[in-house]
Amino acid sequence: MKKVKAKKNLGQHFLKDEAVAKRIAMSLSKLSNYEHILEIGPGMGVMTKYLINEFPNHLVKAVEIDSESVQYLKAHHEELEVFGEDFLKMDIKGLFHNNFALIGNYPYNISSQIVFKTIEHRHLIPEMCGMFQKEVAKRICEGPGSKTYGVISVLTQAFYCAEYLFTVSEKVFDPPPKVKSGVLRLTRLDQEPACEISMLFRVVKQAFNTRRKTLRNSLRSMFSEDLLKEIIFDARPERLSVQQFIDLTNLASEEANRRRESKT
Repeated sequence: MKKVKAKKNLGQHFLKDEAVAKRIAMSLSKLSNYEHILEIGPGMGVMTKYLINEFPNHLVKAVEIDSESVQYLKAHHEELEVFGEDFLKMDIKGLFHNNFALIGNYPYNISSQIVFKTIEHRHLIPEMCGMFQKEVAKRICEGPGSKTYGVISVLTQAFYCAEYLFTVSEKVFDPPPKVKSGVLRLTRLDQEPACEISMLFRVVKQAFNTRRKTLRNSLRSMFSEDLLKEIIFDARPERLSVQQFIDLTNLASEEANRRRESKT
């Protein structure tokens, strides 16, 4: 079967360097607490064969939205189960009842959405590895005090240990993208954040919605005037650690409960 042609509308950039493909595949830690590995967007399977060979005790599956790539994969990897659909629309809970790892050369245009879906299904995904646009990978792993530290940094690190592993040149792709790529690994933390999770998402998103303002301004609607006098509200959101956001979330939950009680 002839090679698949990269499609611009799907954001496809096929990895052609075998050494890089193997290095990404080997970024998975070989943890024993998952049985399956799901590769997102394998294209023509340059990384797939290394996953199959290097992880013989794991069942490797793939999800690929491009029908031409699906046909290619089935022709060259008969043992591989391929889901011909969009990962973002996959029924994760319906398809996976046990832990699995995620890996892939993620399309740049949906990579952040893939991370948020991973967080949503974190109870099933103890580990995630893969390649992102370099700036996005760096942002996910960034710590407080950086200009690129933001919503995806805080929310990812609230649930996962985020490690930036290595940079990949644009020259190893066909066609080459206009930017460099970065490979990262996310390893699920042993404990959930000690706060109301839905409130954490709300606080973090609202805080960074106006990141140039202090928390006193961006979160004013969530807190009483007395609480807003606390020194933490003098800071801008990029200065707060993940733990400080968790503490702030607990304050917000307490305030929300007080407001509900006052109405009854």
